[in-house]
Amino acid sequence: MQKTIERIAGDSEGVAYEFPVVRFEGADKAASTAYLQAALHAGELPGVVAIDALMPMLAKAEAEGRIKGAITIVPWANPIGRAQYHFGEHQGRFNLATRTNFNRAFPLLAAPDAKLLPDVSLGGADRRLKNRLVELSLGNDIVLDLHCDDEGLAYLYVHTSLWPHMSDCAAAMGADAVVLWSEDSSGSFEGASIMPYQHVPASVARFDRRVVTTVEYRGMLDVDGSLAASDAAGLYRLLVTRGVIQDASVPKVSSFTGAVVPLENIDMMPSPKAGAILYDVKPGDRVAKGDRLATIVHAPGETGGRTEVFAPQSGFILTRRSRRIIRAGEDLLKLAGDKRSDDARSGTLED
Repeated sequence: MQKTIERIAGDSEGVAYEFPVVRFEGADKAASTAYLQAALHAGELPGVVAIDALMPMLAKAEAEGRIKGAITIVPWANPIGRAQYHFGEHQGRFNLATRTNFNRAFPLLAAPDAKLLPDVSLGGADRRLKNRLVELSLGNDIVLDLHCDDEGLAYLYVHTSLWPHMSDCAAAMGADAVVLWSEDSSGSFEGASIMPYQHVPASVARFDRRVVTTVEYRGMLDVDGSLAASDAAGLYRLLVTRGVIQDASVPKVSSFTGAVVPLENIDMMPSPKAGAILYDVKPGDRVAKGDRLATIVHAPGETGGRTEVFAPQSGFILTRRSRRIIRAGEDLLKLAGDKRSDDARSGTLED
């Protein structure tokens, strides 16, 4: 295992950002290689503690000569967001300097060639960070971006070109659901990791062995030792399944039995009023069209001071908010519907 420190120049004199990169060298040049990063949204920690639990497993495999493909790990992928606090509250999702989501505006390359990365020497620290993360991940067969939602199931975002090839990965990781997407014009890290392979020869794209996914490890508060150990076991099982690690003690995974939902079927359910949320449903619940999902208490104790929100179609609850205060127009939850949503926003990546 080799650890290095990456340094990203800040936007003023005397300011710089650092993050660690851990590498395990593979013994077989023909084996699949893997890149894992966590906390691109710097306050999302389930992936961080999963990597912490995974490291001893990788160290043991390395000591026993069982790592076949090179593995690169970035446990804290966003030192800029990690340092952002506003009035004592951590702000790790958006860059306070540019108001840009840290998981947007990654360079979308036409081919997997680092020479195509844009010149960001004067482009801002966040752009330099994004360039470097793409550069570190480029060329790996497996690219995992570990996130979490507010409150939710464990689910994966997967590009349609990789499904059902990635069914074994979803099963290995123990995901509850898979959300399939096809277009990304906003430049998410996942988009930057899959787009370079869309218009290159099949021998380069290698979609039969390529794994690219945003992993949503449940909710923001799901940070504990038992979940970390379970998630680490899933990551390890995926690496064994795809031949990065050799381990005969890990049984072959069965086919994925969870829900597979097109992104166009996701209803985001905006709140009609500002107020306090009383949920009737939790992640994983199955609902029918017309079922009550939540009540918004916007004028406490007054006649007409409560507004109910009902399911526009049948499906299951994928996620919901962790905070119970909401503004009008903010999203209450993600409903994974049985059919295409009527909401014009459906089909837009929201990670």
